[in-house]
Amino acid sequence: MVKIKEVFSENTEVVARLIREANKAVAVEFGINQANCPKHPSFCEISWVATDFKRGERYFLLTENDQPLACVAYEIPNNDGVIRKAYLNRLSVLPEQQNKGLGSQLVEYVIALAQSDDLDIISIGVIAQHSRLQHWYEKIGFVKRGTRHFDHLPFDVTYMTYNLS
Repeated sequence: MVKIKEVFSENTEVVARLIREANKAVAVEFGINQANCPKHPSFCEISWVATDFKRGERYFLLTENDQPLACVAYEIPNNDGVIRKAYLNRLSVLPEQQNKGLGSQLVEYVIALAQSDDLDIISIGVIAQHSRLQHWYEKIGFVKRGTRHFDHLPFDVTYMTYNLS
């Protein structure tokens, strides 16, 4: 039975391992390594997830028969502006579980959370050259909002938003 459940700091090891495993293929595809991008999710450490929890980020695991298959992080930053937003972070599906709709289930779950939190948009950032992933998000309803270069990253980042209103 497939379930989505919120997990907490006692699950940092499980979450970090899932994020690492789910993102290894992307690192290989785009030539990402620890030298050129040490903070890429394919190198996720327990301490990163622990810091996320301390900052108030919420993690959700999608499990089948209590086996973790995918996860997503949901964060509501300080919304001092007119637009109230959430971040969808670290969407990760184990390679052997991809293309089965699990990622979509987690995104739909986050959309429902953001709607219940009365927010305006959900924001994500993806590798600009990862056109397949961008197209997948567009099918869900996300819209590209721009691309930005960061000197410390070996790729550009495309920002996308999902309008909740």
